Amino acid sequence: MFLFLFLLLWGYFSGDDLFLVWPERHAPTLSCCPLKQELQHACHNATFQRGFSCARHPRKSESRDAGNTDFLLCVSTQNAWSCFPGMNAAVRATVRVGLYTGAKVYFVHEGYQGLVDGADNIRLATWESVSMMLQLGGTVIGSARSKDFRTREGRMKAAGNLVKLGITNLCVIGGDGSLTGANEFRTEWSGLLADLVKEAKKSSHLNIVGMVGSIDNDFCGTDMTIGTDSALHRIIEVVDAITTTAQSHQRTFILEVMGRHCGYLALVTAQACGADWVFIPEMPPDEGWEDHLCRRLANQRARGSRLNVIIVAEGAMSRAGQPITSEQIKKLVTDRLGFDTRTTVLGHVQRGGTPSAFDRILGSRMGVEAVMALLEATPDTPACVVSLSGNLAVRLPLMECVQVTKDVTAAMSQGRFDEAIKLRGKSFENNWNTYKLLAHINPPDVKSNINVALLNIGAPCAGMNAAVRSAVRMGIIQGHNMLAVHDGFDGLAEGQIEPITWTSVSGWTGKGGSMLGTKRTLPGKLLEEISQNIAKFNIHALVIIGGFEAYVGGLELVQAREKYEEICIPIVVIPATVSNNVPGSDFSIGADTALNTITSTCDRIKQSAAGTKRRVFIVETMGGYCGYLATMAGLAAGADAAYIFEEKFGIRDLETNVEHLVEKMKTTVKRGLILRNESCNSNYTTDFIFNLYSEEGKGIFDCRKNVLGHMQQGGTPTPFDRNFGTKMGAKSVLWLTEKLKECYRHGRIFANTPDSACVLGMKKRALTFQPLADLKSDTDFEHRIPKSQWWLKIRPIMKILAKYDIKLDTSEHADIEHVIKKRGPLGK
Repeated sequence: MFLFLFLLLWGYFSGDDLFLVWPERHAPTLSCCPLKQELQHACHNATFQRGFSCARHPRKSESRDAGNTDFLLCVSTQNAWSCFPGMNAAVRATVRVGLYTGAKVYFVHEGYQGLVDGADNIRLATWESVSMMLQLGGTVIGSARSKDFRTREGRMKAAGNLVKLGITNLCVIGGDGSLTGANEFRTEWSGLLADLVKEAKKSSHLNIVGMVGSIDNDFCGTDMTIGTDSALHRIIEVVDAITTTAQSHQRTFILEVMGRHCGYLALVTAQACGADWVFIPEMPPDEGWEDHLCRRLANQRARGSRLNVIIVAEGAMSRAGQPITSEQIKKLVTDRLGFDTRTTVLGHVQRGGTPSAFDRILGSRMGVEAVMALLEATPDTPACVVSLSGNLAVRLPLMECVQVTKDVTAAMSQGRFDEAIKLRGKSFENNWNTYKLLAHINPPDVKSNINVALLNIGAPCAGMNAAVRSAVRMGIIQGHNMLAVHDGFDGLAEGQIEPITWTSVSGWTGKGGSMLGTKRTLPGKLLEEISQNIAKFNIHALVIIGGFEAYVGGLELVQAREKYEEICIPIVVIPATVSNNVPGSDFSIGADTALNTITSTCDRIKQSAAGTKRRVFIVETMGGYCGYLATMAGLAAGADAAYIFEEKFGIRDLETNVEHLVEKMKTTVKRGLILRNESCNSNYTTDFIFNLYSEEGKGIFDCRKNVLGHMQQGGTPTPFDRNFGTKMGAKSVLWLTEKLKECYRHGRIFANTPDSACVLGMKKRALTFQPLADLKSDTDFEHRIPKSQWWLKIRPIMKILAKYDIKLDTSEHADIEHVIKKRGPLGK
């Protein structure tokens, strides 16, 4: 018999913890007392067949004979600060993938305490028991602090309960303290069993896989922990609300956010809202910061700003190690400047609420990866964590990550603050450097005499303005003159071009749509006029921000270089579209905002369906021919199916989906959610699918349909889109600055090489520049999509979680990477 425990708690060493357990072969010899006989029976039943793979769904006969796995799930959130949004998505994914592999699944309630107490705290879990969890914050299984687990006697009881069930593998969702505690439990596992069974001839081992969950994002080795994005959503909602009242009354607002030992939330919030100052524990302000802060606030007001925003992490401190509090800053600003100043301490509101689409998808992907890691684990496999690096799920040695996290704390306590920033990882370091550059105007003494023009192309989307703002400010810092082109290529052809300044883009990060104005017109028929205005306004470089039209427009400009010498200037295209269909980038600015809009709408729809029972909703999403939104929203909202153009389907597939829903109506989950990409099939339209489901489900379920339409393009940008746009805009101008130096010949700019016109995009782990010409071979121009799209590989996860019997592609095997070796030596 195979057993799997998934435990989520906070109690032992602190942190937000989630444990998952899978058994391995072990069979110690026991004496004949009742407890030892029970342990012996459990140990002999806890065998594991090595060849078992998640790449296939075992037949029922295989599940029993070749290794049925009992998968116990324990979730505990012990205090108000111990849970985080996205936790339930990870629980749901792990449970359902466990069931998919033929496992028997249990919940262990009340965390470590439930593990110690056993008995009724361990209850059978079913497919239906994790239904309607995705949209819930916190944990649905309950939590409790456990003093018992802090003692060896308590851990011995926990080990005994695990051995009775044949459990020898552990997966933890939590911070560094809790993961360290899990590793210590693993280290002393053999000793605990030896104490339980003195006559044991051999002791079992304990495998550990962790999933990192913490709103502080304070665990080194991962770009983003589960819960962080949702916390940023809560913070930005408050910042946006505060900004309106601050502008009305010309006030200074000081906002204190969580982050006792890590300033990630404060830093990203400051970058997302364009704050005037940020205090983080990793980089205390220099001596005399009080004068510097007051001078900066006064300068902002002198430039016409009606508000000031200061972000403070709760763990902020001076270089002498003294706390810097929001009240201290308020008194400083009020006494020195006389500004009307208010403070807001957000507190635990940051830990609550509905999880964002990002956290739901992250939790689901990490849950699946954790199961895969445990399936592949051997007694010699070191404890690892599954984490996010760029766009990839990676496995890292648990204790290496814990050590680096401890190194950060040590570096801060010893005053090695530059090293602390580096130890936090590339993502944190890049955020810090970008914020420092963009927070305050500091142009060079000598101008570059370079004119850089910016324009938006295609449909508007949230986050475009954040990219424009950062590009403008980075250009001014580089000494360039920045030009705004209104209404896309039409405006470039008609001369709708004007200078754009530092203050004119203030507050743009939080605004949706396109402040510059945008159109879908391509430049092909306007090349004569465009070349004339490039010469007239002496434009030396172009930043094109937009969707597929921006990409095609960039290609047309490159092709026109042969005829028009004026267009031989460096060009960079920044993907910005809800469709996420621009070749050269895994993500586009605006897609995350649209995805959250769809997901929140689906939550409401599912709630309606749950109330009325026996109802199936057909929801149409945008995206053109690209199925990204439909697929990812399906994963985030728990859809039963998502029809897309990239994955062909026919009447037999539709019939299978209807039959699946008919069977689902026999369970306690009497509702269905079907997503359809707007251009997935010209014949199987939304109306056709609605009519088909309505007819075939007659007497079993009824149907409703929703076409979400342009609401997916509107709204204020999410924290992800604000920060993604900010980093993309800044990086594009830095690249152009270097490229202009390369292309300066004989007193003029001349750029006609392929690498002088690029798309800036996120590819796997990094932002990269790829020549437009090189991307043509990977482009389906007819359907306006890339030929290869990374997210197609995770579509099977959505189907598995919806209880379809399919194969999961495991061809991309994830080996354990090393954090310490990867970051290299640092100066002391």
